[in-house]
Amino acid sequence: MPKKTTAAILFFAAILLGLQYAPARFKLARFDAARVLDFRPRNLPAAPEPARVPVAKLTRPVHLAPHSVAGMRGLVDPTGNLTPFYQALWRTEAKTPGAITRVLHYGDSPVTADSITADARMLLQQRFGDAGHGFVLIGKPWAWYGHRGVRLTSRGWNIEPASQSRARDGLHGLGGVNFIGSTSASSTIQLPDDRHTRVQVYFEEQPGGGTFSLSAGGTLLGDVETAGDSKAPGFAAFPLPPHTREVTLTVKSGSVRVFGWSFEKAGPGVIYNSLGLNGGQVQVALRYFEPTQWAEELQHEKPDLVVINYGTNESVYPEYIERYYEKELRSLVERVRASVPRAAVLIMSPMDRGVREGGEIVTPEVLPRIVEIQAKVAMETGCAFFNTFEAMGGAGTMAKWYASQPRLVSADFMHPLPGGAAIVGRLLNSAICDGFEQFKKSHMQARANGPES
Repeated sequence: MPKKTTAAILFFAAILLGLQYAPARFKLARFDAARVLDFRPRNLPAAPEPARVPVAKLTRPVHLAPHSVAGMRGLVDPTGNLTPFYQALWRTEAKTPGAITRVLHYGDSPVTADSITADARMLLQQRFGDAGHGFVLIGKPWAWYGHRGVRLTSRGWNIEPASQSRARDGLHGLGGVNFIGSTSASSTIQLPDDRHTRVQVYFEEQPGGGTFSLSAGGTLLGDVETAGDSKAPGFAAFPLPPHTREVTLTVKSGSVRVFGWSFEKAGPGVIYNSLGLNGGQVQVALRYFEPTQWAEELQHEKPDLVVINYGTNESVYPEYIERYYEKELRSLVERVRASVPRAAVLIMSPMDRGVREGGEIVTPEVLPRIVEIQAKVAMETGCAFFNTFEAMGGAGTMAKWYASQPRLVSADFMHPLPGGAAIVGRLLNSAICDGFEQFKKSHMQARANGPES
């Protein structure tokens, strides 16, 4: 290769790396160069079943030193924040007609590929019932975006993820990605099974908005006009014909803004929505999700549980963690609470992350610090806390996962391969189910004992 060409390529690569590792507060846009890898599931042998992780038995408000919580395995809920979520699960388990438990799980790149969330969804639906796949973006912002069992194809969309190019007005919908399409732009989804009964499209009403149509298996479901006097979230729901496996959205005229679609079954059961953004961070949701629109999107979902699962991308910025992270995480929790005050909020720590030092793979010091801050914020704001880092084994876990056969983490020591994601998904499911059983037991005992005399 000519020397000038080689020099140009190296210079361009240096620019991309510089953009990648500058904190979002110091730049106009993010370019997530280090994530341009395909982490879709491979055909690997199943990982060994991890041991069940106990829930910390805390039943009333307590004051704990941050380090004491950060070292706990499993799920910590000292103030009973998860009560509305457990109550919803109880109704669902009792097969109350139409009782659907709804979870919104916000996270970064592993969640983008439905890693961890797919296994948690599968296990919870196996126990409590399958109420549908839930929310899916209208197209793939990244080649590795995907949901287990779903096949998604699209064309003709201008795509603006909040974590990268982002929409100027901050309107990114429930899933954090804005899609703009003109006439003939389309998306087709193939569903995991033929038992879904309802589809809902999330779009933006706006002056001059165009029209899109929705069809299922060649049958027209209807047309949707997106024109409105002002910008406002729009939702269009249609019943699906029996045995639908494929749904298509097509822009018929004008320009439309669409954010995603959701697929539900009659219930009772669980809907576990996987809402991952490549390069996702607390500050992305806090700064680039327009507050009013995001609040309306959250309220429309009526979630029983909102999971805030960030930290991996922040872990490359130690100064940011010490100076800003705690305040911004608190602000994000406050925003979620203000939007959906009846929902439980679970702060879920990042997994372990590995870096090479002296020929060894080690955990960077900043990662346990992030977990400590998250635990502190959770306890002081009355949220539940799941210590993923400790549950999976703590410091050095990614080194073990990389050396294992089959390998459980990719070569960046950050993104889990299917076997590793399954371990974390099972750990989360076990912690939730153990907490639910403790909740039921304590409430049944209280009923048996009756009112105090």
